[in-house]
Amino acid sequence: MEQDLANRLKMKVEELISRYESLASENAELRASLARYESDNHKKEQRVKELEKQIDNLRLKDAFLGTSADRTQAKKKVSRLIKEIDACVSLLND
Repeated sequence: MEQDLANRLKMKVEELISRYESLASENAELRASLARYESDNHKKEQRVKELEKQIDNLRLKDAFLGTSADRTQAKKKVSRLIKEIDACVSLLND
């Protein structure tokens, strides 16, 4: 009876050790996988930031270059504003 109990206890301990080793191995694999995904995520976030900067630069470039009609309108607005500023300066000088 005692021998049977000792054998069952020994089998349970061996089973627990085996499960522990299996789970420890799985845990190590999952940690390595997580580190790879975090690294990949960081790289992708950097790429997104770079692309957003490029988009902003292209929008700014487009705003300055635009179509010829847009440039003509922009020149007219700037000329009108300069005339208004000149008029204000001349009023201040009088």
